Amino acid sequence: MRKRRLEILLSSLKTNPPNPKLKFEEYSLDPKSASTILYTALCQGDVQGKKVVDLGSGAGILSIGVAILGARSVVGIDIDKDLIRIAMDNMNNSNTRVEFIIGSIDCVRGLFETTIMNPPFGSWRRGLDVKFLNKALTISRVIYSVHKASDKSDMFLRKMVAANGGQIRKLGNVEITIPRLFHFHRKAKYKVNANFYRIVRKDG
Repeated sequence: MRKRRLEILLSSLKTNPPNPKLKFEEYSLDPKSASTILYTALCQGDVQGKKVVDLGSGAGILSIGVAILGARSVVGIDIDKDLIRIAMDNMNNSNTRVEFIIGSIDCVRGLFETTIMNPPFGSWRRGLDVKFLNKALTISRVIYSVHKASDKSDMFLRKMVAANGGQIRKLGNVEITIPRLFHFHRKAKYKVNANFYRIVRKDG
C-alpha cells in the first residue's frame, strides 16, 4: 500500500475527543503525520506480521493504521473510555481488527515486537512521557515514539535510552495539526513541530 492511500484511509477516521481532558494531553495525530510515521515503521520491517501495541491509543489512528498495514495482532490501550468508544467505531468502519482496552498503561502485560505511540508530551503532567517510554521499553523490542521537537527533549531522550542500554535514532520530523480543543485555544488550528524516533531495546 502506498503512503498516500494510507493517509486517505486514515482521513476517514474520527479523531477528536468529545470531552477532551487536558490532564491526559489528548492531542491526536492528524492523518498526514500518522501515515508518515506508520509508513516509516513499515519500511523498517516493524509492522507487517508483527505483534504491536499502541500505548495511549486515543481514537485509534495508529492502532488501526498498523492493522491496515498488515500487523499480525494489535492492542490499543487508553485511559479515556470516550476515546475508546470512538476507536471501536473507527475499527468497525475501517473493517480492521484491534483489541482496544480501557485502562492505564500499567495494566499492559506480555511482550510485543513493536510499540508505536504518540505519548503525552509531559507539558501538563511532568514525567508522563517518561512513564510511557519506560513501559514501552519493558514490553517491546522496538519502539516508535513521537515527541515535541526541541534540543532539550532530544538530549533527554538520548540520555534516557542510553542509560537503559538501548539505541535511539531520529527518523524524521512531522508538523502535527491540532484543532481547537480547549478553552485557552484561540485559533482554529495549531501546528506543533515534532520528531519521531525508533528505539531498540538493549536485548532487542
